[in-house]
Amino acid sequence: MNDDINSKKTAASVSSDSINQQNSAVNQPPSDDLTKIEALSHYLKADAGSRQGRSIPPLEQWHPEQVDDMDLVIKANGEWWHEGGLMTRESLVTLFATVLWQEQGAGGAEYYLKTPVQKLRIQVEDVPLLINDVGIVNEVLDGKQLSWLEFTTTTGDIVRLDEAHPITLRAYESDKEQAGVTAQVRPYMPVRNGLTALIGRNTFYHLTEIGDLSEQQGKTILTLHSGGKSYQLSMPEN
Repeated sequence: MNDDINSKKTAASVSSDSINQQNSAVNQPPSDDLTKIEALSHYLKADAGSRQGRSIPPLEQWHPEQVDDMDLVIKANGEWWHEGGLMTRESLVTLFATVLWQEQGAGGAEYYLKTPVQKLRIQVEDVPLLINDVGIVNEVLDGKQLSWLEFTTTTGDIVRLDEAHPITLRAYESDKEQAGVTAQVRPYMPVRNGLTALIGRNTFYHLTEIGDLSEQQGKTILTLHSGGKSYQLSMPEN
């Protein structure tokens, strides 16, 4: 009996030591250059392995002093480009998206891939996330049947339309816009950690089918219902 107890204690101690070693390794300065895709991927996977039950790490608890630039651009259409080439590995883009971080700088929003030891500054043409799916989710809350509009990003974030996550329409002006060309009005939605997602064209068209369209004072109004509440959008002319 004592041998069994001692064996269990030894196993528990080994397991605890293993976890502590993992955490220690993650918080140590990396030996490789994290601006390189494979090095960053390896580092983030090691960090993910030290967490339990969370897909998004506790970014707000990380305060790295080292800041470097990474040649990575999130295009206005949601594509990720690294060193001039399109990133085609969806699993890699999804992994990197878990450490997306936004801060307000003197010139506006600045975006990073944030780790415990380093922030990698990246470029974002419009917003860093893209919503490509929407559906209706039904649930019973306090005996009352509720229907929610639930949105999914290309990188796996799920968010529902509510007062904390409203849809807004605003003009997007590309650097390539020609003089005299009207800026495109696009739909956006906040997701997490101050990050905003663009609602893709096909997804927004689907919203117009789900919601109710009406004319009010010469304007077309889209009314969406989610969580027992109604939300209205004044549709752009184009």
